[in-house]
Parts: sequence; C-alpha cells; structure tokens
Amino acid sequence: MKKSIRTRLFIGITSIVVIFVVLLWGLNSTLLEKYYINQKKNILMNASEEIDSIYTGNIDDIYIDLEIIRNTIGASIMIISPNRHVKYTSAGMYAKRAFNPMYSNRMMNINNKYVFALESDKKLNIDFLALRTILKNKDILILKIPMPAISESASIANKFMIFTGLLAIIIGIIWALIFSKKFTNPVLYINDITKNIANLNFSEKCVVDTDDELGQLANNINYLSGELDKAISNLYQENQKLEEDIERKRKVDNMRKEFISSVSHELKTPISLIQGYSEGLKENVIESEEDKEFYCDVIIDEAKKMDVLVKDLLNLSQIESGYFKLEKTKFNICDLIDQTITKYKNIFDKKNVDLRLDKNYIGNVFADNIRIEQILVNFINNAIDHVDDNNIIKIIVNEDNKKIRVSVFNSGKHILNEDIDNIWTSFYKADKARTREYGGYGLGLSIVRAIQELHKNEYGVSNVENGVIFWFDADKCL
Repeated sequence: MKKSIRTRLFIGITSIVVIFVVLLWGLNSTLLEKYYINQKKNILMNASEEIDSIYTGNIDDIYIDLEIIRNTIGASIMIISPNRHVKYTSAGMYAKRAFNPMYSNRMMNINNKYVFALESDKKLNIDFLALRTILKNKDILILKIPMPAISESASIANKFMIFTGLLAIIIGIIWALIFSKKFTNPVLYINDITKNIANLNFSEKCVVDTDDELGQLANNINYLSGELDKAISNLYQENQKLEEDIERKRKVDNMRKEFISSVSHELKTPISLIQGYSEGLKENVIESEEDKEFYCDVIIDEAKKMDVLVKDLLNLSQIESGYFKLEKTKFNICDLIDQTITKYKNIFDKKNVDLRLDKNYIGNVFADNIRIEQILVNFINNAIDHVDDNNIIKIIVNEDNKKIRVSVFNSGKHILNEDIDNIWTSFYKADKARTREYGGYGLGLSIVRAIQELHKNEYGVSNVENGVIFWFDADKCL
C-alpha cells in the first residue's frame, strides 16, 4: 500500500529527530565522562599554577588562599617537602613524618611539568584523579579530585539527556505532524484540483496564498485550467457545428432522395396519361369527334398539371438555393389582399364561398410584394380545396407590435396532430385521397415556408373551432 506524502514527510522528520536524539545520547554516554576528566585536568593545572605563583615555602602565608582554592575546585591539596614530609594537607594537619600514602596509582598522563595519575585509596575504596607537580621551591604539590564526583556528574548529565531527549522526540513528533499537515495540505488541495481538471471539471480554481513554488504551481495550474477550458469549449463548439453540418448534409441527402422519388412519382401519372392518350390518337382508336376532344382535353389537362409542378419546383429551388434575393418594398397589405381576392371572385361565386374580411390594420408592410402575394395565393387555394359544406373562408389582418399577421381561415375538419409539423415539407400530403382531384403536389406550403424563412418571419397553422387557420407575419412599416 502506497504511503501518502504527508505520512512519508511525517515519518522522515520524526526519524531525523529520533536519530539525532539517540546519536546525541550515545555520544554523551561515551564521551561525556572523558570530557569531564579533561576539564578537571585543566582545573587542577590552573589551580597548581595559582598555588605555585603565591607559595614561597611558608604555608602560613598562603593558608587562607589554599582553603579558598580547595573549596572552589572541590579538590584535596597536599604539599610535601622533597624529603617526603607533609607540610600541608587539606585536613589542616602538619606532619613531620615521612609521606606514606595508602593507595596505589596508575599513571595516566605526563607532560613536561604535570603528572596525572588515577589513584585508588585502599582504605576508602575511592578512585581519585591526582595531579603531581614540583613547585618552584622544590616542594611537591598533589591535587586530588574524587572520581565518583566526575562519574556522578556524567551520570546526571546522561539522565538529563535521556529526559530532554524523550521530550525532544515528543515535541519533534508533534511538530512533524503539524508541519507535515501544513506543508502537504496545499499539495493535496492542488492534487484534488488536478483530478477535477483530469475529469474536465474546470469550475474550481487553486487558491494558495503563498509566494513560494507552491503558489507559482497553483497559478500555473489555474492558467492551464483556463486554457484547457477554452480549448475544450472551442473544440466542443466546433464538434457541435460539425455534427450539425453532418446532420444537415444527411437531411439534405435524404430530402434530395425523397425529392427525386416524389418528383418521379408525381410525373409518372401525367406522363403515362399523356403517352397513352397520345398513342390512342396516333393509332386512330377514337370513334367520334367527342372522343377526340376528350383525348385532347386529358392531354392538355395533364400537361398543365406538369407545367404547374415544374413552375412550383423552379420557385422552390430558386428560393431555397440561397442565391435568390428578395426585392423588399413598402406596400399596403390590405390593397394586396383585395387584388388577390378579385382574381378568385369567379371561383368563390362558383363554390358559393362565404368570404369574410376582418381588417384590423390598413397600413403598409415592408416585404417582397410578389412573394407575399404567392403566400396569399397558396393559403387561399389551400382553403378552397379543404373548405367544408359551410363554405366559410375568412381573411384576418391583425397588428402585433412591429409585425403584421395575416391569417386565412377555412371551415372544415382539423389537421391530424402527426401531420401538422410535416405539412410544410415538400410533397407531403395530409389528404392523399384528394390530391389528384385538386391537382395539388404538396409544394405550396413548402414554398410558403421557404419565403417566410427568407423574410426571417414566423408562419404556422392551428386547429381552431370549426376549422383550420393558416397564418404568416410581415414587417410593419414604422
């Protein structure tokens, strides 16, 4: 199992503290006593020099000084004459007898002037660090410091070192925990941010309020996140456009296939009729003048239907090609409606159509006059073809903010819901049974759609009470 950077940093700092404390304790245990002995040697040498500088051979002259030195350095002092008689001891006794100590000695160190020895007092069973030197008057000076004092000082120091070491380890562990947490928190925070970036989530930003490398890293990550967000957003938008283009091309291909199929189907019937009746005329199968006129009427009628189809196809192709330009002018919409209705007067009279006009706006619009008339013609033809026995057709003009809405209503049955969105598609016929009867090919409403999209205005159809209403908008002249 991988250890986190916080755990490794904590273990590393704690290990350094523990190793340092253990090493310091080991050095203290092995070298401290030797260090104390060397220090005591220096103290004894300094004391002997001080005594030599004030001693002239008469103990009484320096007695007080000797007592001060003895109490200051914690050592015993002995001065012996060359014939080995004790002239002074720290016990304050003067002796005329020969010096006969009850101890053995081991030579430790000798230099030009001082001799150090580790002496064992057999009676007291105590080791002493002893210094021997010859004074200027040839007397022998002996200074002794008991070794137990040195060992005890070293032992106390070692025990204190253990206590302080444990305390240092505890403090070091706490400090390592706090430091590792404080140090790694920004790193872990940055790591979480980078995980979000890896998951394409660029909403969060690194907030590290330091001027060190971590702060620079956070700023660089924020910059990288922003650049990646821009790049991916641009890539997403381009991908969306590409998908839309592909979908548009797919739809165009499907529409092209459907268009060719529909045109082929629509031309098949009139061409077959024209071909059949033409062959009949050629073969003289007719028996009377009436039959001849009938054959000719059928050929002329089907040719007219083909002419209408071709013209509608050309109109739709021109409008949808993108190269057709509208010729917008200012004209009165009600005058255009009146002119269009006049052209249908005979048809209205023949079918007993109850034509009603509701003009709530009589002003001007800004649009292509010819194309708007084309929309009106298609809507009126559609209303005539589908009006029921009530024979009601109503044309309504309403004003709506900056737009004018022209609606054409016919009484009759409603359009099925599944047909409402499709009737604007080329060659789509909601009432296929009546197509041949009225000569329609399903292109009229497609032309309306194309013209309105070119004008960038709305259009639509709705089922209303007792009938259907088709409508389109035009820009009002302000």
